[in-house]
Amino acid sequence: MPPLGVLLLLVALGHSTQGHRPLPIRKAHKFDWWERGNFYQIYPRSFKDSDGDGIGDLKGITQTIDYLKTIGIDGVWLSPIFKSPMNDFGYDISDFYAIQEEYGTMEDFEELAAKCASIGLKLILDFVPNHSSDEHEHFRLSEEGVEPYKDYYIWHSGVLDANGTRHPPSNWISVFRGSAWQWSDKRQQYYLHQFQKKQPDLNYRNPALVEEMKNVMRFWLNKGIAGFRIDALPYLFESEEVDGHYRDEPLSGQATDDPDNPAYLTHTETKDQPETYDMVHQWRLVVDEYTARDNVTRIILTEAYTAVQNMTRFYGTPAAPGAQIPFNFQLITLLTANSTGRDFVNAVQSWTRAMPSGAIANWVLGNHDNSRIASRLGVARADLYNIALQTLPGIAVTYYGEEIAMVDQWISWNDTIDPAACNADPATYELYSRDPVRTPFQWSSGTNAGFSNASRTWLPVADGYRELNVAAQLAAPRSHLKTFMQLTAYRKRRLLAEGNFVLRTVGRDLVMYKRSVPGVGYVVVALNFGPEPATLPVASQFPGTGEHWLKVIASSLQAQPQAGTWINTRLYKLAPDSGIVLERLTGRNDLMA
Repeated sequence: MPPLGVLLLLVALGHSTQGHRPLPIRKAHKFDWWERGNFYQIYPRSFKDSDGDGIGDLKGITQTIDYLKTIGIDGVWLSPIFKSPMNDFGYDISDFYAIQEEYGTMEDFEELAAKCASIGLKLILDFVPNHSSDEHEHFRLSEEGVEPYKDYYIWHSGVLDANGTRHPPSNWISVFRGSAWQWSDKRQQYYLHQFQKKQPDLNYRNPALVEEMKNVMRFWLNKGIAGFRIDALPYLFESEEVDGHYRDEPLSGQATDDPDNPAYLTHTETKDQPETYDMVHQWRLVVDEYTARDNVTRIILTEAYTAVQNMTRFYGTPAAPGAQIPFNFQLITLLTANSTGRDFVNAVQSWTRAMPSGAIANWVLGNHDNSRIASRLGVARADLYNIALQTLPGIAVTYYGEEIAMVDQWISWNDTIDPAACNADPATYELYSRDPVRTPFQWSSGTNAGFSNASRTWLPVADGYRELNVAAQLAAPRSHLKTFMQLTAYRKRRLLAEGNFVLRTVGRDLVMYKRSVPGVGYVVVALNFGPEPATLPVASQFPGTGEHWLKVIASSLQAQPQAGTWINTRLYKLAPDSGIVLERLTGRNDLMA
């Protein structure tokens, strides 16, 4: 990998392709730092290895974090870095107050936090409140019946059948297959685990446990972080016991007759319980303590794979605010490689129509649990989707590597380490494995893609890294990364930050939308999901935009011409599976204040 200074120089050179002349700044609307933010998820094991053990670490992130600021990121979210036996790669936490040794030390974390602060990058940590590791000290004490930890977890003696045989207290199924109840010989009771048996669920009906987890948040907020991404929220509460028993969940009737598959049941008792929303409000009050203390907003981002009306409910209400950013997974769950323009518009509108009034939208296209954009939605459409992500109104969230269009790497059964896959079998593991989307970041064409100098990395580097990497894309005249940088730079301008939003579908496959600010100008974004070139009926779709010559701000690699040039929209045809951003300024005050 080239020295960081060389990379930054190349990045700086990349900005010159945008062709914007300096314009005088007139004071515009003042946004809080997160309200139009660009967020980036780092999977710490896979970003940068500083010590040669084949595993990414905090020092590696600190050494390379300037890259994120330079490509236009405002906030960085780290997947879990806390002490863990790593049965679920950090989502099984044995000490919420300590750093996992293979990632570094508390001093390493503090150095990273200081570095982020020095470059104006907000640092966000993963908060995993639903469960701990069974190696957590509190679970050991709970298993032994020691107060006040006895009821920190969910325990039950089970039920006896007519023959006196003991069974789990309900038919609930774990997300990772099989019963969600595990017998403890020591306590002579079952404990609940909605994920692995080594991830016992915490009991949020216990006020002492609730306060303990709030103190975890305060500990890290005192370290200067900007907020939390909260994991697996729908599972936080389960229905209460009735006469000493838990209610069974009904059969789903879906296309599975496998009683160990979580899809076998409809999760009426173990997901989306009403108490969950109040708990998010309580956590919001905790982060608001720190916002009030030093007048820098702390935020909550929530993960919830559930119905859209449940996801948007996490925004809360004016009287009881919740998360500023409830992750919007509609673009992940509703779109495929064969999606049409109409499908895309329906996915967008499913969120905007469900949002409460005054809320800010957010757009998520990838994360550590889902196939990468280029693999899931098509390599040809990688730029198209990044164009959409960066130009739709609201907040953008990017998973590491999506800016260079990284792809999934096939991992053999013998090399598979994801517990979701390991709980399956050689014939079906690929349906569950998340290993392919967690491979090392591709910095360069050097050893292990510049990620590590180890002889073996924790997951293999993707096969095509010698051509597909940051250094190569920075050096190329045009690339996915340079398109991404053009978009993130332009995103700071008023037309995208403040512009209204008019969305159109032309036929089945062409999507067009306009963002405009009176006295400034307008932007037209066109996305062609079709197999043929498409004309752009700008004037007919957006009356009042009489100009036919518009300036290109950014476009997919297969689209021509390049950024900074002008096109006649009457004559231009947009290539298949591609997008383009076009601008017309009517004033000279398009820069943000």
